[in-house]
Amino acid sequence: MPEWEPVIGLEIHVQLKTRTKMFCGCENVSGESENTRTCPVCLAHPGTLPVPNKQAIEWTVKLGVALGCEIASRALFHRKNYFYPDLPKGYQISQYDIPLCAGGKFVVPGPDGDRKIGIVRAHLEEDAAKTIHVGGSGGRIAGAEYSLVDFNRGGTPLVEIVSEPDVHSADEARRFLQLLRQTVVELGISDAEMEKGSLRCDANVSVREAGETDFRTKTELKNMNSFKFVADGIEAEIRRQVEIYEAGGEVVQETLHFDPGSGTIAPLRSKEEAHDYRYFPEPDLVPVEPSVEMIAAAMDDIGELPAARIRRLETEVGFDLAEGLVSSGRDRLYERVSGDRRAVANVVMNQLAATGVDPEAVNGTELAKLIAERERIPRAAFTEALERSGDPGFSADDYLGETAISDASELDPVIDKVLAENQAQVETFRAGKEGVLGFLVGQVMKETGGKADARVVNERLREKISS
Repeated sequence: MPEWEPVIGLEIHVQLKTRTKMFCGCENVSGESENTRTCPVCLAHPGTLPVPNKQAIEWTVKLGVALGCEIASRALFHRKNYFYPDLPKGYQISQYDIPLCAGGKFVVPGPDGDRKIGIVRAHLEEDAAKTIHVGGSGGRIAGAEYSLVDFNRGGTPLVEIVSEPDVHSADEARRFLQLLRQTVVELGISDAEMEKGSLRCDANVSVREAGETDFRTKTELKNMNSFKFVADGIEAEIRRQVEIYEAGGEVVQETLHFDPGSGTIAPLRSKEEAHDYRYFPEPDLVPVEPSVEMIAAAMDDIGELPAARIRRLETEVGFDLAEGLVSSGRDRLYERVSGDRRAVANVVMNQLAATGVDPEAVNGTELAKLIAERERIPRAAFTEALERSGDPGFSADDYLGETAISDASELDPVIDKVLAENQAQVETFRAGKEGVLGFLVGQVMKETGGKADARVVNERLREKISS
């Protein structure tokens, strides 16, 4: 059988958190009662005219600079025509062949070097209203009893980022999306929360035989609302297309829905082409001409980007930890905490992350004290301290006075009991699977109420199992 190469392009929609909507003065907020943040402009009453949101334009330019795009000296708004209940005008004000930002490169660091994902364009448009399908299965239109429309979201400033088909695996797509999301958040232009819909991603997927240079038919995956679902959906669609080709069939260009519960792919509709939307310049808006001063201000406002920080931190803690810290936004806390760099990174990314404490609320000096004494403090006390580390006025000194049980004569009876009750795990360890030792350490910690010195327990377990 041939070796298959996935070819993936992503379309990412980012809602901008400007105070007002894109073309009217309605407050741009979420979570309000349905159809309470609307006006004649965003409801398309006859005779109303759009007025562009200046801050949305400035933020799109800022994003374009961060993506390495060329900023257009003159960009146009277009009408994208399609008829659906979420568009009261019967068209969406968007951009087409002359967008604000085009031709960029987004660097995605990897364990084996940097990958540069091409950015076709980043253009500004208005979001559609929210359609809610009632009844049927999973909130989809198929099988629904009826549909409702909430126009609060209609007219929200939206930036669409379109990548080149430079992504070649589901994991790379996930990593690209996570890093892009963190970049957007740090620019201060969006909360970019997939679960809430302020960041949405569609994936164009095709496969071809290794060595092939032409593109085959692509499909579009829509409605994926988490990084994991994006990766899982792409994986499922790659498998589906390979199976079709290997069975002698042909892939049909269409828009698809991925069901994360069952892992299945189902068709939504045939895939539209640009000519289906009958784009033409928006006659009610003049061209956008970003000034030299606006572009310069955007450049000045962008600090060290996440990709560069991953490479910088990689020299301290290795690639995996560096990528995790930066992509999660926890590297800011990591850099405020002194001490052994790998130990700090592990605590920030693992034990502290498990508590759900906001890293921005943590006092770096107090956390450094805890980490420095983590081997001496009972595990239960260390965990409780981490859980309280975001409280106002938190002091590590309240926990540093506690001492873990390190006396072998006190620990040995507990260790002997755990070994006697877990002979299967003991034999597994003796067979060379050292990962099981963590389970045994955990059992001892449970017996001692988390007060045992984990380092001493680890050493005594190894000695007793090997004797």
